[in-house]
Amino acid sequence: MSEGAGGRTLLITGVGSGLGAAFARAALAAGHQVVGTVRSEAGAAAFTAATGARALVLDLNDVAAIPGIVAQAEALAGPIDILINNAGFGHEGSLEESPLDALRRQLDVNVVGPVALMQAVLPGMRARQCGHIVNITSMAGSTGLTGVSFYCGAKFALEGISEALGKEVRPLGIMVTAFAPGQFRTDWAGRSLERSPRTIADYDPIMDPQRAFRLARSGKQPGDPDKAAALLMQLIATPNPPARLFAGPDALALASQKLKRVQAEISAWEEAGRATDF
Repeated sequence: MSEGAGGRTLLITGVGSGLGAAFARAALAAGHQVVGTVRSEAGAAAFTAATGARALVLDLNDVAAIPGIVAQAEALAGPIDILINNAGFGHEGSLEESPLDALRRQLDVNVVGPVALMQAVLPGMRARQCGHIVNITSMAGSTGLTGVSFYCGAKFALEGISEALGKEVRPLGIMVTAFAPGQFRTDWAGRSLERSPRTIADYDPIMDPQRAFRLARSGKQPGDPDKAAALLMQLIATPNPPARLFAGPDALALASQKLKRVQAEISAWEEAGRATDF
């Protein structure tokens, strides 16, 4: 890895606010070099003014621009040792009420863009036989949650891609981790959450309490972004990182409950499921 006075080199997407900003601050404090991405020139200037690090303007919908962004990042800071795929946004709405364009936006930004970034950094990591890709997923990436089915679908996809990629590249010295946060005090439930209009009264008892809960919780979530960043620094420092890391008591509880439900369903249907061979 590109060790030295500046530590390792991290490319972190979505450093303008929330977890991405916390990740960048923690990495810089730990002595690493950081190149961030933001969505506007004003955001890039603000990030540089606040941290002294450089930021590049990237719209994850513009996948054709991603190889050039990675090349610029490496020209500024050297070979990328660690990619933190953090940028993304949420979607709230029952599946039946939500337009398919909302699903496409979720997949484009939360899945296709991160995959394009992975493809762009992998040749260099493969040549150096080292590297770490951390994909910021969600507790909604392994447990389906009411009212965010499109978001769950995108994060489930990123988790599956992360796990499969990890098996492909670990023999080449490259590690991949899906970092799954719970509810952290960010703008996720505010400006970073797209909400589909409510149109079907049958869903009122299901969707209305969920929407009210998320609106009331926005800005009051229990998770501390700086502590998530400290956990990320611990993750990238370990020589044998996990394939999946849950951040927050709520994320850990949901994952544990899911495992118990899945095991119960396997046990209940195991005999029937086994009786399918010739």
